[in-house]
Amino acid sequence: MKIGFIGLGIMGKPMVRNLMKHGHELVVFDVVKPNVDMMVSEGARAAENTAALAAECPVIITMLPNSPHVKSVVCGEGGVLSTAKKGTILIDMSSIAPLASQDVAKACAEKGVRMLEGPVSGGEPKAIDGTMSIMCGGDEDLFNECLPILQCMGGDITWCGAVGAGNTTKLANQVVVAVNIAAVAEAFMLAKRAGVDPNRVFAAIKGGLAGSTVMNAKGPMMIENNTKPGFKIDLHIKDLNNALETGHGVGSPLPLTAAVMEMFQTLHADGLGQCDHSALAKYYEKLTGDTIY
Repeated sequence: MKIGFIGLGIMGKPMVRNLMKHGHELVVFDVVKPNVDMMVSEGARAAENTAALAAECPVIITMLPNSPHVKSVVCGEGGVLSTAKKGTILIDMSSIAPLASQDVAKACAEKGVRMLEGPVSGGEPKAIDGTMSIMCGGDEDLFNECLPILQCMGGDITWCGAVGAGNTTKLANQVVVAVNIAAVAEAFMLAKRAGVDPNRVFAAIKGGLAGSTVMNAKGPMMIENNTKPGFKIDLHIKDLNNALETGHGVGSPLPLTAAVMEMFQTLHADGLGQCDHSALAKYYEKLTGDTIY
């Protein structure tokens, strides 16, 4: 199948590779030309712009940073909806605000384009091995139609409800991940300050109730002082901002989310926004003057 893919960042590139690995023909676009060139060198074909891509592809996937980018690429001048044919499927796999996703879906419906949202979780490692969690919102029949495509990129793929439900689920995911990372960093700093090797603490507790996918992925990074981004602090700030706005809108309190947001904002102000979100450990290092590693 010919698939258009817009957004070739940390997650987008391995997603394109996995789609090609499963035999799909990929037409790609990104504003960062070296990213496009890399995918072309691996077998994809470059589109001149988003309108040209949309004109020829029956299925289009977008993987973009935030709500304004998705609205611009899909609904803006020269965007996807300017040329997409009636019946085209748009799968937006960006993590955006639920209300923004609903706005884009409405604009798509007016043009006869069918939209499914499918934000993902798992970071770069799971994007590379094709085992991401994908949280979908939209028509259930459309979800089932798109499932073979999604299975090229993800392992745990769930239909969550109507458009908006997928991104609400992703916000819930990001809340759990953020608070979990903070708890791991806090616990490891406690161990270090008490004279216990964080490596031994990790080995001792990872198989018990405290163990988690987050601890297994991010704990070793903290201990090794590895801040290479699989998921950047600035992107998590974006997600938590969307979570807080949504929480305020529906009357759901998020005090833990707000506390971690302030930690991330401090690190952003310190110039660490492009680091992996496991660098939240550096907030505790800033407070104590000590290091986990």
